Amino acid sequence: MDKKTDLDPLDYNILKILVEDANLPYTEIGQRLDVSGGTVHVRMKKMESMGIVKGAQLLIDYSKIGWDITAFLGIYLDKSSLYEDVAKQLEAIPEVVNIHYTTGIYSIFAKIICRDTQHLREVLHDKIQRVSGIQRTETFISLEESLIRNTPLF
Repeated sequence: MDKKTDLDPLDYNILKILVEDANLPYTEIGQRLDVSGGTVHVRMKKMESMGIVKGAQLLIDYSKIGWDITAFLGIYLDKSSLYEDVAKQLEAIPEVVNIHYTTGIYSIFAKIICRDTQHLREVLHDKIQRVSGIQRTETFISLEESLIRNTPLF
């Protein structure tokens, strides 16, 4: 069954409001949509159980707390069939914050955040390169992040 068909306009309006401001309490969202906060809560639980909403995150500007290196890794695997195993091993590395299975020259594209270049070297040498199934990596250091946002739904 197509999960989109299980959503009605109220669900989409709740999502639209939360994409714009995820800090709004359910009672305020309910007031804007002329429903109760309890209704918003039930709808959010439904969308979480459907896998549409995957919790909430706090966005941190790591550079302001001394974590000055954001890097992207293009990862070549020994075999593409190793993706799931390699992804699980990468998930165990706290500095890895995103993992994507990709097309193109890399099998995996990952994002890591480190305190400084020494920390980056340690993560690459002592953690990433020890993951079984990784053939080699290419590292791209981000100089600046200019935009982070959700895609508008409507």
